[in-house]
Amino acid sequence: MSTRASHTTDHTDNSAKLNKNERFIYQDDDAIEKPFNWSQMARLFHYMKPYKKQLIPVFASMVIGTLTRLGIPALFIWAIDDAIQPEGKSASIPLLFTYAGIMLALYILQWASNNYRIKHINIIGQKVIYDLRHHVFSHIQKLSFRFYDKRPAGSVLVRITNDVNALQDLFTNGVVNLMMDCVQLVGIVIILLIWNFKLGLAVMITVPLMFVVSTSLRKRIRFAWQDVRMKQSRINSHLNESIQGMKVTQAYVQEKDNYKFFEHMNTVNVKAWNKASAMNQAFGPIIELTSALGTLILFWYGSYLIQHDVITIGLLVGFANYIGNFWDPINRLGQMYNQLLIAMASSERIFEFIDEKPTVGELEQAKELPPIRGDVQFDSIVFEYEAGRPALKGISLNVKAGQSIALVGHTGSGKSTIINLLCRFYDPVQGRVLIDGQDIRDISTASLRSQVGIVLQDTFIFSGTIRDNIRYGRLDATDAEIVAAATAVHAHDFIMNLPDGYDTQVEERGNVLSMGQRQLLSFARALLADPRVLILDEATASIDTETELKIQEALKTLLAGRTSFMIAHRLSTIRHADQIVVLDHGVIMEQGTHDELLAKGGIYYGLIDAQYRFLSA
Repeated sequence: MSTRASHTTDHTDNSAKLNKNERFIYQDDDAIEKPFNWSQMARLFHYMKPYKKQLIPVFASMVIGTLTRLGIPALFIWAIDDAIQPEGKSASIPLLFTYAGIMLALYILQWASNNYRIKHINIIGQKVIYDLRHHVFSHIQKLSFRFYDKRPAGSVLVRITNDVNALQDLFTNGVVNLMMDCVQLVGIVIILLIWNFKLGLAVMITVPLMFVVSTSLRKRIRFAWQDVRMKQSRINSHLNESIQGMKVTQAYVQEKDNYKFFEHMNTVNVKAWNKASAMNQAFGPIIELTSALGTLILFWYGSYLIQHDVITIGLLVGFANYIGNFWDPINRLGQMYNQLLIAMASSERIFEFIDEKPTVGELEQAKELPPIRGDVQFDSIVFEYEAGRPALKGISLNVKAGQSIALVGHTGSGKSTIINLLCRFYDPVQGRVLIDGQDIRDISTASLRSQVGIVLQDTFIFSGTIRDNIRYGRLDATDAEIVAAATAVHAHDFIMNLPDGYDTQVEERGNVLSMGQRQLLSFARALLADPRVLILDEATASIDTETELKIQEALKTLLAGRTSFMIAHRLSTIRHADQIVVLDHGVIMEQGTHDELLAKGGIYYGLIDAQYRFLSA
């Protein structure tokens, strides 16, 4: 049952339990307490490096657009002072039209440069997002099983979707807009101070006040968006768990409890989002208030300077235009900083995964494993899933090429752990696993696993056709080889009875197929890969007796010359194994053939007797 199954008390108690369980289930999503730093953002921007040549014309268009924006207010000043109200002269309509024509040309140039910039930076931004998502997905495929043992699938999913998507605005508009606004601000400040230093200084006196107020919000906003990302990760994790376990939920009539749990998480997420959004919006009123105050100072002090013939009316109008253009980028920079905070929260979570190192590492000089005979040796293996709790205690086992080895024992005895070490999903704490005398830690995992096939009890079927699922064992296999593999494991007949035969579409996990049919497809997939070592982990548990007999006959031929490891609770399926290894709490208790172990009258005999009595009851 789920850890949520006990949430049946009143709302207050329920919420408390939910919070407790959230901390238990999603402990990997604790807040990342790292200070904001530009080196982190530089690492993020490193993904733009491959597109630096494409960025050159984008930045050129940005400069052109910024310069035209800076030039238009100056034309207003000259038009007023030279054409509309020239000192001691009459208005000049031809000159006014000249200035109007130049302004029109600048507006057109500004529009064209902005259009080019927006179009191409969006294209580049999407390429960067593609590269980042590709990098994250490629990296997590290299991570070891320990990484996934402690993280729900939804938590991993949200890093590749939500967190990467949160960076889209930064890459498509944010970087260029940041540079454009900075250039525009510096240009405006220089122009205003050159034209009239005192007036320029007076209208910008409110800027430090604005920065003091806004800075106090920055840290709170950053942690608020971190909290939002964590809440969204938890929702995704729960959704993934709920969909995967829907049959169990309905079977135990836990829909109402499950809904309450989701409702709580959804409510918490909305509150976190509203809190972060409200902090974001606080920048707008600060900018507007500061802008209004600056405008009042401009007209109050500007009027005083006009009355004393220090500046002209045109210069005051020009100042007003530049001040209007000054506060817009200030506002955008405030929002940009918020965007950087959001990006920071997401990038921290993304880089947390990227910085994760596989616990099953591969040597730089790892050798390619040549075609193997199939000799396997476990040399004094000690292994722990958790420190201080050994799952295997000094296991030593020699298997000759072509031998079939059956691993039996109670649940938790270490059978699957041995298989996991052979496939190098984990590395032993002590000891070595050798194939043909080579330590598997010295060879590449790809070349190892390409020669080891595995059939699990819980067969995973991918979305696609039956043919594609079998071909997953060897992607270059021909259709004839696929049919031959399916026929060898007695899957061909049921496949041909499907609506489209081998081209029948199956959804994720193959829900349109029975458990036995999915296992037969898994057999075909493994046999198509033609491994030298074949692992059958409860592979016949869900197949009916008649089909199992057929498979056993097929396996006699198919396993000839291969080294095979079989894990089975139905002991009748492993009586013909060359060696049967009986495990108990990570220790080999007995080893021998079926007849030898029965003659001993030990643990194996007890298992056989207990199973016989159970089936006879």
